Amino acid sequence: MDALWSGDSPITANELRDKLAGSRTDGKTPALTTVLTVLSRLEQKGFVDRDREARPHVYFATLTRAGHVADLMREVLDTSSDRTEALAYFVGSVDESEAQMLRRLLDARS
Repeated sequence: MDALWSGDSPITANELRDKLAGSRTDGKTPALTTVLTVLSRLEQKGFVDRDREARPHVYFATLTRAGHVADLMREVLDTSSDRTEALAYFVGSVDESEAQMLRRLLDARS
């Protein structure tokens, strides 16, 4: 996902394989079939989509990294038996600049 999020446009499986190879410390290049398998699984889970008309297919993340993190936070919060307590604990754990940002964001919703 990092490789998809760090790009500024959709990417082919071959381009993604090359990008992944460049980021590995062991110098190995992942097999194209492995990249395609992972992309297929991410697509089934809704994290990735592809342009089916383009040849070769180009892949892109369905959410930004920030959107994904927000979904994870919401998912975890939904599992809490006391949502208010969980939110209070979270707010108590942020630093002052983050607290100010939260205030601005909440005020902007009104």
